[in-house]
Amino acid sequence: MKNKHQEAVQKATGLYWEKGFHATSMRNIQDVINMRPGSIYANFGSKEGLFKASLQHYADTNLAGIALLREQAGTPLSALRALMERSVIESRQSAPNGMCMLVKTIAELTDENSKLLGEAKRLLHDVERALERIVDDAKACGEIDGSNDSARVARYFQVQLMGVRTYANSHDEYSINQLIDDVFKSPLLRA
Repeated sequence: MKNKHQEAVQKATGLYWEKGFHATSMRNIQDVINMRPGSIYANFGSKEGLFKASLQHYADTNLAGIALLREQAGTPLSALRALMERSVIESRQSAPNGMCMLVKTIAELTDENSKLLGEAKRLLHDVERALERIVDDAKACGEIDGSNDSARVARYFQVQLMGVRTYANSHDEYSINQLIDDVFKSPLLRA
């Protein structure tokens, strides 16, 4: 059972993901998480504190999803493919603008919000490390050429995932599926 703090962070995550940091007003936050300003400041310190908690919640949820896909998939590459399909196709209806919240945050924030920008970059790096572990598994079982640098392959996959998610906002599912197929034809993702 979620406590009030966790529920507030979850609701704020959806709001921030949809509107972005700057477009989200304190009034928006109050309405969505059903807390008065004093309670928000007491629990999170500031709008920035709540945003940081939301970024962490978003990253933790995605890292748990990646781990679950890896656990459920028959092979490491099938886990990566399932992640791509879930992130691109299935999230078209549920993700605001189809974008990753971390990527959206990095695109939105400037050095004026350097701490939050740094946090989003750190969390995106954590996701990349999780992908790298799946690549290591794929190399160990011979699905990916063992001479490929795991960090490079994980970066490649992450960039492709970001790009295809963005492309999916304005294209049909057939074209998106073709792109996903093309990603997995890359020499970086083959034995």
